[in-house]
Amino acid sequence: MADLPLDGVCDPRLEAVRDAFAANFRERGEPGAAVCVSIGGKPVVDLWGGYADVANTKPWQRDTLVNVFSVGKALCALAAARIVEQGLIDLDAPVSKLWPEFAHAGKDSITLRQILSHRGALPAIEKPLPDGAALNWDVMIHALEEQAPWWEPGTAFGYHVNTYGFLIGEIVKRAAGKALGTLIREEVAQRLDADIHIGLPRAHHARVAEYRWPGMSTMTPPGENATRTDIMRWNAYWNPPGISGAHWVNRAEWRLAEVPSTNGHGNARSVARVYSALAKGGTIDGATIIDSQTLKEFTTEHSRGQDQITQHPARFGLGFQLTQPERPLGPNPNSFGHFGAGGSLGFCDPDADLAFGYVTNDMGPRWQNPRNRALMEAVYACL
Repeated sequence: MADLPLDGVCDPRLEAVRDAFAANFRERGEPGAAVCVSIGGKPVVDLWGGYADVANTKPWQRDTLVNVFSVGKALCALAAARIVEQGLIDLDAPVSKLWPEFAHAGKDSITLRQILSHRGALPAIEKPLPDGAALNWDVMIHALEEQAPWWEPGTAFGYHVNTYGFLIGEIVKRAAGKALGTLIREEVAQRLDADIHIGLPRAHHARVAEYRWPGMSTMTPPGENATRTDIMRWNAYWNPPGISGAHWVNRAEWRLAEVPSTNGHGNARSVARVYSALAKGGTIDGATIIDSQTLKEFTTEHSRGQDQITQHPARFGLGFQLTQPERPLGPNPNSFGHFGAGGSLGFCDPDADLAFGYVTNDMGPRWQNPRNRALMEAVYACL
């Protein structure tokens, strides 16, 4: 591993982060990754390394992009915050007032607040859909319109793994008259000069790191004696096939489409840039992406306990994951952000005015990832 390409800059005060980053490659099987840390809105760590292809022939570059999976859910939350601030929808109004077709099958009283906090009872689609259906917006929206709630909305919570982005995206589309990816580009990414995307234009595809995904060969679908809960959990990840990324993640069709919960693309620098603004209450360098009072509402705990889908303990605000002992975002109590499959992570710690972005091209441990944990611990050890 001595010749493994590692590059970037690191403030001498945070040299332990560089050491932890290198150890991820040497000791924890990291193939390609980047990490960025900002303090006071200024980057103090901006490192990248390893390889952007499975064959280990293409070194990771400064501008390499990668699929960040559920890190993009925070962008969905920001899009929702934007339309709430603009008075286009009320958090507690029935979604069906804006989206009449949504009222079908007992969903007439579900609110945006419930959907944002994973309490909307729509974590999965029951009707079997064909492979590739996730790339067709209208097919997914129609299926969600037909879907009945899996539990009484508002009474419990379960991670809306892949449906979340479609639900928020359709609400944004109807309220603002533009696709979620367009709103994020115009009202978040461009304002912050952040290289982060939901729906990646073809012109950027050459910069995207190839993702290492083992596929679905080891996954066992529910058998004939499966409970409705078993079916809900399976379908949340695997109906339609490939909705979580799997065999689609390295294909142009996936990158071009908007699968907002799952196919956001970016780099660590841009993830940290978004969270630098959030660490400061939503405004940085004269650019506002969310009002401070709205941000406070979105980062107030709305859901806590055992998640019905992941079966892990969880804490959610409105779209943001909140720090918790089982999966901490640093040692301070007000940190918030969002993890992504494989270990990618974006979060901020307002108490320390710190923002963190980490991206990888390997489907590593999803729940408690030793790579992002080592990087976070190194950051705080230096402060």
